[in-house]
Amino acid sequence: MATATQTTRQVRVKPNYETIAWKWMRYSAFAMIPLVWGHMILQDVIVGVHRIDLDYVAMRWASLFWRIYDTLLLGFAFAHGVNGLRQVLNDFIHADRARKVMNWLLFLFWLIITLIGGAALIGGVNQPFPLS
Repeated sequence: MATATQTTRQVRVKPNYETIAWKWMRYSAFAMIPLVWGHMILQDVIVGVHRIDLDYVAMRWASLFWRIYDTLLLGFAFAHGVNGLRQVLNDFIHADRARKVMNWLLFLFWLIITLIGGAALIGGVNQPFPLS
């Protein structure tokens, strides 16, 4: 009885914008899972939405940890959404140059909104950090 031999060939593909966006969509989803579950468990189960008021938000934002946590949640969730929007727009924009411009505009849109949101979350609270 003859045996068949099988050879595998390694092909190196130069990463392009689509591959990077595809990987980023997976990385952002993987990072969002614990962030979203932590947020939902804390806000809805432990604290309860009926007890969330301005004093609770001020107490929570007195910690730099929660400010960074919320900024990461904003950045990853918004990146995930903008990447989805990019996929939808790719169905309607067919010219290569127009797609390249759209990709850069969406990336800049994501970056600017995330930086403004992060600055508002981290630096926008007019309350000193606790020293202890």
